[in-house]
Amino acid sequence: MNDRLFTREELALDPVDLARLLLGSVLEADGPDGTVGVRLVEVEAYRGEDDPASHCYRGQTPRNAVMWGPAGHLYVYFVYGMHFCANIVGSHDGVAGAVLLRAGEVVTGLDVVRKRRPAARGTGELAKGPAILTSVLRVDREQNGVDLTDPASPVRIYEGERVPDDLVRTGPRVGVAMAMETPWRFWVDGSPAVSTYRRGGKRRVRPAS
Repeated sequence: MNDRLFTREELALDPVDLARLLLGSVLEADGPDGTVGVRLVEVEAYRGEDDPASHCYRGQTPRNAVMWGPAGHLYVYFVYGMHFCANIVGSHDGVAGAVLLRAGEVVTGLDVVRKRRPAARGTGELAKGPAILTSVLRVDREQNGVDLTDPASPVRIYEGERVPDDLVRTGPRVGVAMAMETPWRFWVDGSPAVSTYRRGGKRRVRPAS
């Protein structure tokens, strides 16, 4: 694993550009039973007040405050009364934008993850889906706002190995009620950890530019 942390300046991008950058990066989290790292293989971009699917579409609130920057922090929210989802904040301080982390491949702490996910049918299922990803990493509301660029942080984002453009696919975001066709979901073609897109029928795929 590349052990170089991203800098805040590198993550201060428009969420669509940040989503592409994050593919292949490694998110690492410390837990009471060990450290787990996942290579990100599926992400979704969300902007701010110009994105109807964003938590920030109607402005800043106590819940979404982290998403307004500065970049490089983790935005964690609770959904459906049972799951946590994690996002990496991008853009610039005062400009809302973040990337939802949808799926990853476990690259460190595999033994720890197998104990946390004993019912998983294969390695591709270990961190497949945003709620499973946070569960495997033991990320919850306590990590909301942590600085991913700080080596002393309990959750960190490492550069990883860039995914070649010919392996990157884009398509509609999952489970949103607005801007459903906006192709801001990015994933690594061929990864077994990528979730199956069902909403709206057939998945629309095009190479990333």
